[in-house]
Amino acid sequence: MATKSNPVVYFEIPVNDIDRAIKFYKTVFNFDFDKENIDGNEMALLPFANENSGISGALAKGDIYKPTKDGVLIYFKTANIDETLKLAAKNGGQILYPKTDNGIGLVAEFEDIEGNRIALFQSVK
Repeated sequence: MATKSNPVVYFEIPVNDIDRAIKFYKTVFNFDFDKENIDGNEMALLPFANENSGISGALAKGDIYKPTKDGVLIYFKTANIDETLKLAAKNGGQILYPKTDNGIGLVAEFEDIEGNRIALFQSVK
């Protein structure tokens, strides 16, 4: 069945230490989080506004959540990819894929403090 909207609506990033992960993502991206307990799992919800395009998600801690570099790759938009990579590395992350122009924009990847592979995208417009 064809859909007339974008198919992805939400994501969860597995973490082992929710407070450590919140501190990392707040420092690297300046995100604010709302903490909740959902079905016995600790969640830190990323910002979301209905009037903005795109989706949102959460940092998620629970028995079913296992950080990994081998799973789905999530791209976060950034206005300054160099600064975001610098902040990630300065705060315990590791650069996995350096800034590269892919013809659409600039991309890069890093491993977050929890062991997840996270990608960045910066528009070149």
